[in-house]
Amino acid sequence: MKIRIRELAKKDYGKAVQFAIDGMHFNWYMDSKLLLNLYGRYFLYLALSRATQVISVYADNVFAGVLFADMKGESKKYRSFSKTVYVKVFEFLQHIFFKGADVYDRANKSMFRQYSMNNSPDGEIIFLACNPEIKGKGLGSIMLAELEKRESNKQIYLYTDNACTYQFYEHRGFKKSEERKIVLQLNGKSIPLVCFLYSKQTND
Repeated sequence: MKIRIRELAKKDYGKAVQFAIDGMHFNWYMDSKLLLNLYGRYFLYLALSRATQVISVYADNVFAGVLFADMKGESKKYRSFSKTVYVKVFEFLQHIFFKGADVYDRANKSMFRQYSMNNSPDGEIIFLACNPEIKGKGLGSIMLAELEKRESNKQIYLYTDNACTYQFYEHRGFKKSEERKIVLQLNGKSIPLVCFLYSKQTND
């Protein structure tokens, strides 16, 4: 199997959404397939609108994963009016119908405030998702290594939680900088989560 880094093809956006739904366990929060796909697309479009680095991997020319990062002083890659509108509308509706969801964002902001008191990060990894059916090929590691090659001697951080495989980052040199415990109240469910902020200084 040949693994190559290429530009992200627009036709693969839908697959990226599904990788995110599976890898980030969005089904913990909602049962409706329609809502899952709408939220997954919102998550992808939000990342696309912020991304300055887009690193995608293809296995034998089949899309296998993507990483988005937002680095200071670099231009955005995929901004579009329609995606921006989608994000804004979704956030408006989320604020009305899923009022308990903002506790996650508040936890992230709280962690960043504390973290930035002693750190001046150069950028954030905002999205990383791989095809869960392709195992043992180190796809996530390949994308992280490519980002570090492009962004040498930079301090990068990311948000994750215990619903995701946060240990993946620990095994690749990221250190847990902050932690917050929250309870999401969604659709009548109480979902306890532990939110994390991880960071790393890339090599020269």
